Amino acid sequence: MNAIYFTEYGPADVLRYGEQPTPSPKSDQILVRVRASSINPIDWKVRSGDLKMLTGPRFPRIPGRDVAGEVAAVGSHVTRFTIGDRVYGLPNDGTGGANAEYALLAESVAAFIPATLSFEEAGGVPLAALTALQGLHDYGQLLSGDRVLVNGASGGVGTFAVQIAKALGAGEVTAVCGPNNLELVRSLGADRVINHEEHDFTKDRSLYDLIFDAVGKSSFTASQLALRRNGRYVTTVPEPAAVITDKLAAALSTKSAHLFLAKERGTDLALISAWLQAGTIRVVIDKTFPLAETAQAHRYSETGSAAGKIVLTVD
Repeated sequence: MNAIYFTEYGPADVLRYGEQPTPSPKSDQILVRVRASSINPIDWKVRSGDLKMLTGPRFPRIPGRDVAGEVAAVGSHVTRFTIGDRVYGLPNDGTGGANAEYALLAESVAAFIPATLSFEEAGGVPLAALTALQGLHDYGQLLSGDRVLVNGASGGVGTFAVQIAKALGAGEVTAVCGPNNLELVRSLGADRVINHEEHDFTKDRSLYDLIFDAVGKSSFTASQLALRRNGRYVTTVPEPAAVITDKLAAALSTKSAHLFLAKERGTDLALISAWLQAGTIRVVIDKTFPLAETAQAHRYSETGSAAGKIVLTVD
């Protein structure tokens, strides 16, 4: 199969497009003929070597966490899916593998693609939407009527977070983004929109029950005065220097700080699928690139200027 791969850590130039072995499914896995994938910040952080203490020296490595396509083969114990089914999900070994013509998904973490979605739209869903749902629900403990702020509301995770917060019953959602994306986040259902170039939300006082920082540009320490009593601050991509100071600050406060990474969970993806099918939430795509141009897509993602998802199409 053709795939994007790299044999050393470094800039986007280390990415290659060429032949790699086609994986074979284990008994509980499905082999997916990939039709679309996407770029997430984790992809270029792994590629650059920023996370090599976790990812190690094993090469060649195929990047990519989002798989959307058709079932090409099933393991001997698989019962939910058959060849030809349209499916999507996250590989559950945490190593990537999605930026290729074929990829593996465990049956337990895969879900059916809603009939209303194209493969390109589906390719932008799994990691970003799961991050938004789990951050708001599992860690943010969002309650009906809560006042929620989403920082980085125009990004891949942020666009889902604004919509999912409303779907979970938030009373008011405030979206923070740059001046070029104010109307976009308004169209996603934000009740209040802040241009971060004109207003610093951390200067607000006791306004929010939950702050979800989708871009890691703030911190609990900086944001805690904007939280109500027993408020929650949640992020998945903090500045490294903020991790320890946030933990110390939260230990001395009635408010809480949560750092997490999204889990590959098929039941959560099924809920997201139901919302997508019903039109409760939608996928926002900024740009699409063919698989062979993944290096260019990485460079674009690294600028931090994408509004919504960057999708890779696989012929």
